[in-house]
Amino acid sequence: MKSDRTPGSAADSAVDTGRRNVLKAGGGLVIGFTWLAGSKALAFATPTPQPGDAAMARADGNPAFAPNAFIRIGTDGSIRLVMPQVEMGQGSYTGQATLLAEELGVDLDQVRLEHAPASDELYGLAIQGGEVTGGSNTIRACWELLRQAGAVGRMMLVGAAAKRWGVPPEQCRVERGVIHHDASRRSLGFGAVAADAAHQPVPKTPELLSSRSFRLLGRSQRRIDTPAKSDGSATFGIDVRVPGMKVAAVALSPVIGGKVAHVDDRAARALRGVVDVVVLPDAVAVIAGDYWTASKGVAALKVRWDGGANTKIASSAIVAAMAEASKSGKALIGKQTGSGVRPGSKTIEAEYGSAMLAHATMEPMNTVVSVRKEACEIWVGTQVPTFVVAVAAKLTGLPPEKITVHNQYIGGGFGRRLETDSVQQAIAIAQRVNYPVKLVWSREQDLARDFFRPPYHDHLVATVDSKGHPVTWSHRVTGDSVTARFSPADMPKDGLDPDAIDGAVEPPYSIPALNVEWCRHDLPAAVKIGWWRGVGAAHNLFPVESFIDELAHAAGQDPVAYRRALLADNPRARAVLDLAAAKAGWERPLPKVDELRLGRGVALGTSMGTLICAIVEVGVTAQGDVRLRRAVVAADCGQVVNPNTVEAQLQGGLVFGLSAALWGDATVRDGRIEQGNFHDYRVLRMNETPVIEGYMVPSTESPTGIGEPPTAIAPPALANAVFAATGVRVRRLPIAHTALAASSSASNQVVI
Repeated sequence: MKSDRTPGSAADSAVDTGRRNVLKAGGGLVIGFTWLAGSKALAFATPTPQPGDAAMARADGNPAFAPNAFIRIGTDGSIRLVMPQVEMGQGSYTGQATLLAEELGVDLDQVRLEHAPASDELYGLAIQGGEVTGGSNTIRACWELLRQAGAVGRMMLVGAAAKRWGVPPEQCRVERGVIHHDASRRSLGFGAVAADAAHQPVPKTPELLSSRSFRLLGRSQRRIDTPAKSDGSATFGIDVRVPGMKVAAVALSPVIGGKVAHVDDRAARALRGVVDVVVLPDAVAVIAGDYWTASKGVAALKVRWDGGANTKIASSAIVAAMAEASKSGKALIGKQTGSGVRPGSKTIEAEYGSAMLAHATMEPMNTVVSVRKEACEIWVGTQVPTFVVAVAAKLTGLPPEKITVHNQYIGGGFGRRLETDSVQQAIAIAQRVNYPVKLVWSREQDLARDFFRPPYHDHLVATVDSKGHPVTWSHRVTGDSVTARFSPADMPKDGLDPDAIDGAVEPPYSIPALNVEWCRHDLPAAVKIGWWRGVGAAHNLFPVESFIDELAHAAGQDPVAYRRALLADNPRARAVLDLAAAKAGWERPLPKVDELRLGRGVALGTSMGTLICAIVEVGVTAQGDVRLRRAVVAADCGQVVNPNTVEAQLQGGLVFGLSAALWGDATVRDGRIEQGNFHDYRVLRMNETPVIEGYMVPSTESPTGIGEPPTAIAPPALANAVFAATGVRVRRLPIAHTALAASSSASNQVVI
């Protein structure tokens, strides 16, 4: 649900989010949180109002009761919940609202949700290092935080009602925003006591409900944002309109990192409806009243570009250089155990590779910016609102408190909207005009200017015992460092990027001697790299689980039985594997289908703290076409807030990972990204998507991440299924479909 405050209203633009203090003004109380390790928060208050507190209360409509940064309750009983993590299709808002509503004592149909303003102090999470949405951290970071916030509100409201009635608070109960005292048959709605509750003492240790008392948590809930997204009233970044706004389309160099050498804009300026042309060092913007006219203006431009040395960048050279670096480059030890273990009698070796990947979000990059002498306002869907503030302050020279970010619904993030490049370009354009500007990139520009998931090269060696089980295991990962580019301050002193080896250093299996290394190999500077859904595990689980499958095949053993034997010391992982295998009917043979070679593949791993197993069934045509027939995914992600959301993430994440494994390949030739749209950077279409069944292992553990694990586990499960169907071992992604036509027998292993 949206707030009924329109973007750009005075209420929005006047909010001061740069303080962490108590607010007492006009009957309102706002309490900030001190952020502690593990994302736990303690409410605190100072007895004296601080400068600016009254202005903050007025800017937020003077809520009668605002016990913390997340809850706003009016005297009319209206309840607004402010979401610290953004919604980009993953069900984040419904999950966060459920945590708050459960402890507050309301139902989801009683609340309105709002995007949080940019404030690391009020909305930053310790696990993220600030107000950042990513890493499947929303629920696991907010599990205690938002429940505590809701409990604080409930206890203060109950305290106010109990004081009015002259009864002990423990004799009162809350149901759907109404406080009841059953002994005297009295009741009061939240609105009736909101103003009084603001003067109640803030509980230092809020009392959380026991799981036995949960009404919402652990039960499937309808998503709160579905109605607005169904009727078109939800506002995404690309939907934003503000008074006086013009629209900018841009011409970008066909060579990545290219610069403008010369511009002839006469034909563009002559077009009816074109307002202005702005030349930047690396782009030319045409501004008009609408995107279509601005795009026609871009097409009319005559621009000479200087690609410089970047014209020599090519994917073939990048792949070859990585393979060489894997052999001769300096490696850092990620994990080494069992160094005194004697190796097994047989050695098995393999090399794997993964392609460079684009995010290809449904909503292309866009930003609306208004730059004035005294302030800057930005409307954008972003995973990093405080990063946007910092960038805007640096570019405009304005202090951060003069920068306002109006966050919007995001039409797909996957890590792409952790970047601020479109914001920077929009600001550069808006600084040269005297009206608000909406910058929109085309799909082709979005793909060509992505922050790509870098490619990787993996070298694995194992020695096995008489049972075919691994005694020693060595894995060298070669690739670039996203951490070093995105947040160099987070790189350990030894230079070892933890993301580079995530998913490789902690396999679920018992392996006596493990050696995992990382060899850093940087891509050309012009090729920008960034976080991609599934992060480290998304590139490491493919070689790890494919190689486990190779060992099972070499031992002549069933892939599931082989894994079970290696999980004797890991019952939690064994339970996930067993659940997936049972639901998939692994023991039952697949029926024969004319003209299709059928196979099932399994993969098991850990991502974002979640144990996950996927079993994929495929049929491969004689021409090498891979047809997805069925997929079963099982996960142990701790306590589940909303089973509907988990199931949706298991499905959506698997589709994302399967698409990448089948077709994902952002290639560079002569310094140019060769793909332009969904016709040549494919994703699964509806008629190609298999039936996907999602299952959860019951757990009392704290929640772990769920948005990214399915993406990470999909590629190895698919590759292993292709091998089971064709005998072709896939060692490089995406799958080379034409090579699958060369083998029709699973008895003789062919490697591609």
